[in-house]
Amino acid sequence: MKKTKIAYWIFTGLFAAFMAFTAIPDVLMADDAVKFISDLGYPKYFIPFIGVAKILGSIAILIPGFPRVKEWAYAGLFFDLIGAFYSVVSFAGFMPGHLFILLPVVLGAISYRLYHKLNSQIQAS
Repeated sequence: MKKTKIAYWIFTGLFAAFMAFTAIPDVLMADDAVKFISDLGYPKYFIPFIGVAKILGSIAILIPGFPRVKEWAYAGLFFDLIGAFYSVVSFAGFMPGHLFILLPVVLGAISYRLYHKLNSQIQAS
């Protein structure tokens, strides 16, 4: 269980950090974030909303307990990644560089799987 817990915190920390750090330009309404999101056709008021949602989701997956909140946070973060990939591909067409989105998806999927593995080990003891 110790190895699982260590792996869980590593993958969860990396996933949460990735999501939180990509949210900061949105919350601050950085010029690059505004241009990128506006070019995709989304309204400007969406930018800080999605940034705050990503930060709250990142915090939620890091806080122990609150399993229902954690499930919703994982779902929301995955919806954000899937929506971002779909938006970019719809706007610009598919390019191999877009596969970079697989990195946070894989980190999140491993984190989510380890979260459930830890919960089942705790319940079994």
